[in-house]
Amino acid sequence: MSSFSRRNVLRAAGVSVGLPAFASLPATRTSGQEVQGELAGARSTQAKRRMVCIGNMLGFYPDAFWPQQPAEKASSSSERLSNGLIEHRQMRFGESSQSLAEIEDQLTVISGLDHGLKGGHFAIHAFLSGVRQIDAHTMPLANITVDQFAAQSISGQTRFPTLTIGSETGIHGGCQLSWTRSGTRVPPIPGPQQLFETLFVGTDPKKKQAAAERIGLQNSILDLVHGSAKELEKQLDRQDQQKLDEYLTSVRDVEQRLALRRNWFDVPKPEAPFDAPRNRNLVEDLPLLYDLIVLALQTDSTRIATLEIGGDFNPNDLGIKGGYHALSHHGQRQENIDKLIAIERYQVEQFTRFIDKLASTNDEHGPLLDQTSVLFGSGMGNANSHTNSNLPLVVAGGGAKQGRWLAFDEQANDRPPLTNLYVSLLQDFGVETDSFGTSTGTLRGWA
Repeated sequence: MSSFSRRNVLRAAGVSVGLPAFASLPATRTSGQEVQGELAGARSTQAKRRMVCIGNMLGFYPDAFWPQQPAEKASSSSERLSNGLIEHRQMRFGESSQSLAEIEDQLTVISGLDHGLKGGHFAIHAFLSGVRQIDAHTMPLANITVDQFAAQSISGQTRFPTLTIGSETGIHGGCQLSWTRSGTRVPPIPGPQQLFETLFVGTDPKKKQAAAERIGLQNSILDLVHGSAKELEKQLDRQDQQKLDEYLTSVRDVEQRLALRRNWFDVPKPEAPFDAPRNRNLVEDLPLLYDLIVLALQTDSTRIATLEIGGDFNPNDLGIKGGYHALSHHGQRQENIDKLIAIERYQVEQFTRFIDKLASTNDEHGPLLDQTSVLFGSGMGNANSHTNSNLPLVVAGGGAKQGRWLAFDEQANDRPPLTNLYVSLLQDFGVETDSFGTSTGTLRGWA
């Protein structure tokens, strides 16, 4: 099958593979400098759109996270946008979210939304998709997450389609924030040392040659798989053909990644701005991880990143005695609640610092924050009761209308799913879509 006809097959199957990007990066290029120069020229004409999604595995203690409406300003600074939705333009932030007041005009707090899921810790991995992994087979695009969906629209335009960052240790199997359309977990980059090496450290010639040979071998295997699959398909019933199509979707994902790796194989990485760091612990590493994400966006190494703050976040490194997971199940004991709030306050403070840094870091089109939609929240609504409702959500930057609190009524019959927000964020990113996962449209009140 030719490259052109194969792409037509993929398009006919309803799968977006970023064809414009492939058209601008033909496989015949031989010079890394030539590729780098042409890519830079193509990208400099208009502002880039970026997306960062940050998820906490254990949620936030609700009474300390959600803002309150100042009583004396309630009538003058609130507006009922529709039945079940009120927009507040004045907020009094809680104990853990207090630092958000410093960037209030750059963010929107959203309450009352979730995915309508149950499962406690086993449902938090649906935070960016709206679909649990065990239910992925029932959905046309499995449990693909919003970051991976967005990446399909800019295939080939950056060295790394996405950067997924998180620990492989901790509760329930480590970081499971990002998932592909074939229902496969995206393995995370576990710490600042590995992230730094990914962004700035080159590969020696012998390793490059070995990698090139592996790519060639993998391509040969994929060609054989495609040919054999077409012959096999004629002999299968409808149910088995569906299983085969799911398998081929995974093969196509690999095929696309190989194509992107070839295009960037000889393009030099940016120069490192400082010496390589060493991994310490997530508490101390969190500010550095945020700084490296800023550098990844600024150097256009990627335009999409995810970061999960997991159960391996050790309160002892903050001088707080106790296990994070255990403290999240505080049992209404005030001592445990106070410790949990202190943990969460630190995390929100680092997020606030990240937003400030995006706002003060520029590329040729201005502040990165104006070009970057940043989602901060969790797939866990209340860890103490293991509920996945009323998820904590903050969206900053992206050039959207900010400085407000969109409060949805949890009891309203027409309350939208959280995936409606993701449709709006995808459109802000430049993706031409009117649906994502379990969505029913864009989010009321967002635009």
